[in-house]
Amino acid sequence: MEQWDAYDENFCRIPGRILIRGEPIPDSLYHLVCDVLVRHTDGDYLLMQRDPHKHFGGLWEATAGGSALRNETPHDCAHRELYEETGICSTHLAVLGQVKRPGTIYVEFLCITDCEKDSIRLQAGETVAFRWVSRDTLRAMRPQELVTTRMQTFLPELQP
Repeated sequence: MEQWDAYDENFCRIPGRILIRGEPIPDSLYHLVCDVLVRHTDGDYLLMQRDPHKHFGGLWEATAGGSALRNETPHDCAHRELYEETGICSTHLAVLGQVKRPGTIYVEFLCITDCEKDSIRLQAGETVAFRWVSRDTLRAMRPQELVTTRMQTFLPELQP
C-alpha cells in the first residue's frame, strides 16, 4: 500500500493526513508528483516509451517521474524516480516550476547530464524503450505520440 502526504492548495504539507494510492483524493487536497526532464550536455533530450500495459501505454514521455512517497521531499522524489526509471544518478536537479491540477501538484525538474547515452536502464513495468532526440524533434511531437507537454511550457527552447 503506497502512502502519500496530503498537501493543501498552497503546497503546504498537512501534518498527519495520509493519502493512499488508488483511493480517491478528497476535494481541496493534493498529492505530490515530481517529473524530471533529462537533457544531455550535447542538447538531446531523453524520451522513454511507456509499457503497453500502463495508462497511455506505447506513448513516449519526456520525463521520468512519479508520486512522492510519504515524508519524501520534492527533490528526494525526483532523485529517486530519475534513478529508478533511467539509472541516472544526478545531484544537480533544477526546479523549473509547479503545475496544479485537481488532486495533484506537479513539481517539474530539469536534469542536465553527460551520462553515456546507451547506459539508460529501463524500469520493468514502467518503460520498454528509450531514445535521445533533438530539441526540434521533441518540439514537433504531437499528443498522439507524447504523453504530456506540461514540462515544455517551462523551457522557452521547447515551446512551439
